[in-house]
Amino acid sequence: MSAVRTVLLLWVFVGAIVSTYGALVISRDTEVQDNPDRTRHIKKRSVSDVEIEVQSVRVDCKVASRFAHTVMTTKALNKGNSSKEIFFEVDLPKTAFITNFSMEIDGETYVGEIKEKEKAKKQYEKAVSSGQTAGLIKASGRKMEKFSVSVNIAAYSNVTFTLSYEELLKRRLGNYEITTRVKPKQLVQNFEIVADIYEPQGIAFLDANATFITNELLPLVEKTVTDKTAHVSFSPTLDQQRKCPDCDGTLIDGDFFIKYDVNRDDSIGDIQIVNGYFVHYFAPADLPRVPKNVVFVIDISGSMSGHKMEQTKEALLTILSDLNEDDYFGLVLFDDEIEPWRPSLTKATEDYVATAKEFVKTIEDRGSTNINDAVLKAVEMLMTDKQQNLLPENSVSMVILLTDGQPTSGETDTEVIQENVQASIDGNVTLFCLGFGYDLDYGFLDTMAKQNDGLARRIYEASDAVVQLQGFYEEVASPLLSDVLFRYPEDAVHSLTNSHFKQLFNGSEIVVAGQLIENDMENFLIEVSGHGVDEYVIQGQSSAQEWDIMFPEQEYIFGEFTERLWAYLTIEQLLDRKDKGSPEERANATAEALDLSLKYNFVTPLTSMVVTKPENEENPDDVLIADKLTEEQRTGPQAQGFHPPAQYANYRLASAPRGPPAYFDASSPLVDGDPHFIIELPEKNDALCFNIDDEPGTVLTLVRDPELGIVVNGETIGDKKVDPGSKVNTYFGRFGIVHQNLGIRLVVSTKEISVTQDSRMLKLQWSHTASVKGANMDLQVTKDHSLTVTLKDSVKFVIILHKVWKKHPYHQDYLGFYTIDGHLLSPSVHGLLGQFYHGVQFEVSDTYPGKDQDKPDASMFIKGKKLTVTRGWQRDFRKDVKNGEKVPCWFIHNNGTGLIDGSPEDYVVSSLI
Repeated sequence: MSAVRTVLLLWVFVGAIVSTYGALVISRDTEVQDNPDRTRHIKKRSVSDVEIEVQSVRVDCKVASRFAHTVMTTKALNKGNSSKEIFFEVDLPKTAFITNFSMEIDGETYVGEIKEKEKAKKQYEKAVSSGQTAGLIKASGRKMEKFSVSVNIAAYSNVTFTLSYEELLKRRLGNYEITTRVKPKQLVQNFEIVADIYEPQGIAFLDANATFITNELLPLVEKTVTDKTAHVSFSPTLDQQRKCPDCDGTLIDGDFFIKYDVNRDDSIGDIQIVNGYFVHYFAPADLPRVPKNVVFVIDISGSMSGHKMEQTKEALLTILSDLNEDDYFGLVLFDDEIEPWRPSLTKATEDYVATAKEFVKTIEDRGSTNINDAVLKAVEMLMTDKQQNLLPENSVSMVILLTDGQPTSGETDTEVIQENVQASIDGNVTLFCLGFGYDLDYGFLDTMAKQNDGLARRIYEASDAVVQLQGFYEEVASPLLSDVLFRYPEDAVHSLTNSHFKQLFNGSEIVVAGQLIENDMENFLIEVSGHGVDEYVIQGQSSAQEWDIMFPEQEYIFGEFTERLWAYLTIEQLLDRKDKGSPEERANATAEALDLSLKYNFVTPLTSMVVTKPENEENPDDVLIADKLTEEQRTGPQAQGFHPPAQYANYRLASAPRGPPAYFDASSPLVDGDPHFIIELPEKNDALCFNIDDEPGTVLTLVRDPELGIVVNGETIGDKKVDPGSKVNTYFGRFGIVHQNLGIRLVVSTKEISVTQDSRMLKLQWSHTASVKGANMDLQVTKDHSLTVTLKDSVKFVIILHKVWKKHPYHQDYLGFYTIDGHLLSPSVHGLLGQFYHGVQFEVSDTYPGKDQDKPDASMFIKGKKLTVTRGWQRDFRKDVKNGEKVPCWFIHNNGTGLIDGSPEDYVVSSLI
């Protein structure tokens, strides 16, 4: 059996927290832990105990020609007689760019400033560290991400948080959608969602609803729709929010959404011109669909076994049924071998589709993952059939790749694969990449799709994966045009966004924007051409109607919206372009996107928002940074519903760093933080994790090897201060390491390192770098970061020191423990870590939705037991002490019951040595 790696990680929870969801501030009730025995330490707060009063909450969204500007405002009062830390948390769409954030505290306003990421980082590093991450943005489900920032508020003081963001609403399956997530978890005095929509084309339909709407709440969703405008509001009173007349629970918990579409015809499209900038929307009505040639490339490697494979087969059966008879299709299955269903594409007649379905039913998972040869085979089939005139002349060709992993067979260099695929396609085929689950290289798939005029989409590993797969197929199932080209007079416009598009699908929309050379231009000629069932060419003379004439009651909806829409769309496209093309083209795209992000005050992956919080005695110079990360970076633990520390942030607000990272051997097992263990299983490309909850001062046996005479114990410590009713957090504050055969004893604390051998004692300090070499043991101390202990002819241990700001009111320094070359321990090794050094066998099946839709549960068979487990992520700090590296795992509940031998009490000992 291969060696395993074990991890114990920390989740930090801050006391006296107030959170907002969808611009709602709430009091944080303490959560009951998995272990029933721990509930005696936990006391839920009643509403009367809450010292933070939410005075008002407002979500105000204004949409002008699909460009949405949303402002979320929350006002709260600290009613307590001491200062409290308040969190402002808001869920916002992943596609949105934050444009402004401010905090008003007792009449003084603190405003975020957007800077180039590197410049912001330098300012951040100059700040005095508070030793505690103060805010962040993390993934919040499939479409949302969570912005969060905390601030200390004095007794009887007010704070008003205001966050603004903007996005271009994308048309999908025939409508636009505005989503506001609201999870207040308490009654809110003044709560209001308001949306105003202005669409010059006219509003075809509008629907507003919410996942939490009951028959009693439905009349509160007010909708007023005229020809070109719509107003939606939702403002329940305190009593209307209550779950029942005599309780304090709230009904408001879920997503409030507005869906609408605009009127369309078969003309040149709709053009809006405001103050020198124009935007052109193109989605003509009643165009006939074009036949498509599609090859489905399906990963059947071993990692697709179980529920993923069954869901894929189920989705394929439905998709095959939805093919039109004039479509042509192919199937390519791959693991380390490539298996086409047929050597060329097949017309989607009823008989052939039925035969293909019978083939799909026989699919089983097999070996490793050869993505390169599979995609090249699909492209070869399309190109060969096209050259031999076996496919319709006016048709659209595409490849849809579905995989859940990384290339492990054949060509495994992702850059080489991208080059091979792009050279093979050569602009003739569109590639769509669907990434199934979480353990894949999404960036690789995303770039490869963009290089070939397609897009990547993550398929979340949940019970509705079949619906997700079918939903994506519906988006591309009905091509209307290919090679769509927009032409404008060269002497009339400049700074155009993309004007050439590979395809237009039914239910979608193409948007082009640019600047006018002459602001007072009334008319200019437009031509749109493309390949449809027939050659498609349409020309039109556009006339611009003044915005204040169309909507005279509006002075201005929100600034120069056409200009900001142009900037938003340009930045989006430049960010895509910086992942493809020559190095010079990528550099130019990056530089241009950065300039526009700064000019228009957008937080993008190239910029950061710097927020300087109010000075106080505890944090005299607390600077925060908000970063927007990419889809590849954001998908992590929060996508699973887990909530580890802030380094997984998307818009990440974090206090100043503690120092340079330490680096360790990548093969070392480790424990680190508030007892959370991870057992990595390289041969399964998977991991298990569990918690151990106990009182501060408990000594646990981590490693005991009776043959080698090695024992490692760890003693837990708690926070300096615990708020009434809050969870007791514990960390490792001391480790004792004994090698009886060599006569060595070490006691490592957060203060010092004490070594005893042959009645001689040596003390080392964390404040100095030092190296000690002996006949049986070597020690290496890296100042304020790590201690490496190398035992003669045996394992190596690494202990890292996590420094916390010494004046922090709650937290204190703690230690992490790592093992290198654990396979050198004997087969009889045991302990909370030791029992897993030589492997553990398990099987996972029947994935199904957990309490959170993005937090799937599953059944696990292990050690003769069937357990309910939850998919999640934890962090490995070996390479980066500050940020860590995400590790996906299956979480075993109730203190690892069923996974560890015996019970946690069996590992408790009376002394450290």
